[in-house]
Amino acid sequence: MPLVAYIPITTTLFSIYFFTVIYNHWRQKPDALYLLWWTIGVVCYGIGTLVESIHTIYGWSPFIFKAWYIAGAFLGGVPLAQGTIYLLMKRSTANKLTVGLVIILIISAILVVLSPLDSSKVTEKLNGNVLEWTFIRAITPFINIYALIFLVGGAFYSAFKYFKTQDFKGRFWGNLLIAVGGLLPGIGGTATKFGYTYVLYVTELLGILLIFWGYMVIKNDASLSIHKNQVTSPQSAIT
Repeated sequence: MPLVAYIPITTTLFSIYFFTVIYNHWRQKPDALYLLWWTIGVVCYGIGTLVESIHTIYGWSPFIFKAWYIAGAFLGGVPLAQGTIYLLMKRSTANKLTVGLVIILIISAILVVLSPLDSSKVTEKLNGNVLEWTFIRAITPFINIYALIFLVGGAFYSAFKYFKTQDFKGRFWGNLLIAVGGLLPGIGGTATKFGYTYVLYVTELLGILLIFWGYMVIKNDASLSIHKNQVTSPQSAIT
C-alpha cells in the first residue's frame, strides 16, 4: 500500500477529536437540532474514514466494501447538510425533509447490502464498480447533490449574508471555510468514479480540517448570528 492509503487513519483520529468538541457543544444546547445533526455528521464522516482505514490495514472484503459504500457514498455529507437545513429553515420543513431523507437512505442501504458483488472487478482500491446492481450508483449523485446544495450552498449563502458588513467578518470566513471543506470530499468522490480512490482520501482529510477550522472560527466569534433558528448565546453559535 502506498503511504497515501494510510491517510484515512489520520482523518478518523481527527474526526474523533472533532466529535468530542462538537458533542460537548451540543450538550450545552440540547434543543439546537442543527448542532445535533452536525454531531451525527461528524460521526458518520469518521465511520466512513474508519472503514477506509480498516481496508488499508486488513484488505478488501465484501463487508468492508458495503460498509464503505453506505458510510461514504450515502452518509458522508448528508447529516452535516441536514444540520444546515435545521439552521436555515423552519423546523416543520426540516422535519419533513428529514423523514424523506431517512427513508431514502434506509432503502439505499438495504439495496447495497442485498446487491451481489462482481469479484472480477475487485482491486486493492475501494470502488463502486463492484456492485452488480449498477442502478444503485445512480442514486448516489442525488444524495450527493442534496448534500452539496444544503451543506456547501448553505454555508456559501451564510457567508454571503455575513459579507455585507465588517461586523461579521469572522462568521464570513468561518462559513467560507466550511463551504470549501464540504466541497472537497465531493470532488474526491467524483475522482473515485474514475478509479482515483486515493484522491478521495486526501480531500476527506482536507475537508474535515477546513470544516473544523470554520466551525471554531464561528464558535469563537463574539458577534450574534443573523439566523432566527440560532440559539442566542454568541459564544456557542455555529453558522
